Amino acid sequence: MTSPLSMASELYIGLMSGTSADAIDAVLVDFSEQPLAVLASHSLPLDRTTRAAIKNLTQPGTNEIDRLGMLDHRLGNLFARAVNELLQEAQVEPSAVAAIGSHGQTLRHRPPGVLEYPFSLQVGDPNIIAQQTGITTVADFRRRDLAAGGQGAPLVPAFHQAIFRSTERDRAIVNVGGIANVTWLPTEGETIGFDTGPGNGLMDAWINQIQGKPYDDQGQWAASGEVNAALLARLLAHSYFRQPPPKSTGPEDFHYQWLTDQIAQLDEEVAPEDVQATLLILTAQTIAASVEALQGETGAEIYLCGGGAYNQRLREALTALLPNNPVEDTGALGLAPEWIEATAFAWLARQTQHGLPGNLPSVTGASEALVLGAIYPGMGKVR
Repeated sequence: MTSPLSMASELYIGLMSGTSADAIDAVLVDFSEQPLAVLASHSLPLDRTTRAAIKNLTQPGTNEIDRLGMLDHRLGNLFARAVNELLQEAQVEPSAVAAIGSHGQTLRHRPPGVLEYPFSLQVGDPNIIAQQTGITTVADFRRRDLAAGGQGAPLVPAFHQAIFRSTERDRAIVNVGGIANVTWLPTEGETIGFDTGPGNGLMDAWINQIQGKPYDDQGQWAASGEVNAALLARLLAHSYFRQPPPKSTGPEDFHYQWLTDQIAQLDEEVAPEDVQATLLILTAQTIAASVEALQGETGAEIYLCGGGAYNQRLREALTALLPNNPVEDTGALGLAPEWIEATAFAWLARQTQHGLPGNLPSVTGASEALVLGAIYPGMGKVR
């Protein structure tokens, strides 16, 4: 059972492994501070075998159930390891933590309108996390929103609203992970949020295939190429970009094979660096178009988070496309860009523990605001 100390504690841990599938991010957050304080952070890189297992399960294949079950167990162990290493580095006992919020690793996200029966599947067994850490674990955040007719994503805008909303100026929080999404925080009115399309995912996949690198540092390779107008037009023709919000997407739609299929249909060869330059502009243009559609005549403040916040070339492209919008990263608001999503799931775990809603119907399209997630009690652990 959850101990009285844990229930009284305002320490929560957030776990996040995004569509890039490069590492598990873990943060220890103190919500007794206003608005919160990140006390410690830890990143556990995922090994090549695990990354490959994740990538292979994002698309249909053979023997899926066995492979899924084994990956669920493997990632449960890795999430638990990330928590225990975080606590060891922070010198905090598990009994001092109220709960862990674990997003899990998304393998498939099929929101309403894609299949007859929508679903969102995350793995990383929370039973294993709770057992190996001794800490109550909250997981499976997306499916309750789906049950209420929502997209099940994005969920982080509710956290953005709670932490970053200003009464003085409209703001847009732009998360550039594997998939990019925007949260519109007006000074008045409802928060809006949705996935804009590819973030780093296609750029990472392309440079990894061509150069064997995990990502394009600062966008330097993209900067060495030129945008191919024909390829950009083909990529922008994807039907997702014409869908109105609420909407969400993932690597099921924007993946390496889709990219190579578009390249193959061109009448001319495209230099690898030109493909990278085109992918960067695809990300920048779809983000900028989303912001433009949301804002009025006064340029909103834009704050970047996720790994893409450190892509200097992408930041320059966004600044050029949105000349009336000051572009910074969330570090200017007190939270480092790389820890935003993990912190959001610590916040979502706290919402669940306190019986408070974790979704925003104006973002996901759900019929109502709901308490999200399933709770797996921690039984305590002697370290």
